[in-house]
Amino acid sequence: MAASVDLELKKAFTELQAKVIDTQQKVKLADIQIEQLNRTKKHAHLTDTEIMTLVDETNMYEGVGRMFILQSKEVIHNQLLEKQKIAEEKIKELEVCPTAAITFQGTKSVILLCYTKGKHGQRKFRSSLVLSNLF
Repeated sequence: MAASVDLELKKAFTELQAKVIDTQQKVKLADIQIEQLNRTKKHAHLTDTEIMTLVDETNMYEGVGRMFILQSKEVIHNQLLEKQKIAEEKIKELEVCPTAAITFQGTKSVILLCYTKGKHGQRKFRSSLVLSNLF
């Protein structure tokens, strides 16, 4: 009976380890996306700041693929503001969705609970190296 409990516990432990790794990857991906969106937002803001110093009647060229389209300063300004707004909304979506971090913390605590000492004070698994690598 103890062997079946140990087997079940080992299986649960390995599943939780896989879940932790998956969650860590999701959190890293979200961080990378947030960094990219911040760069996009900053680039649009700096471009808009430079454009606003020009005379209002100035016509500009907007790069579209491999060609350029003649646009007014106001149209370019509105496009840059929209780009900043969209980037800000996406950043908020990524930051508001902390489920990956919460899942990671919950999984970490479950693993630590599963790894507690057994009846006679010995550890259930010899995977302290795995735990130190995960956390």
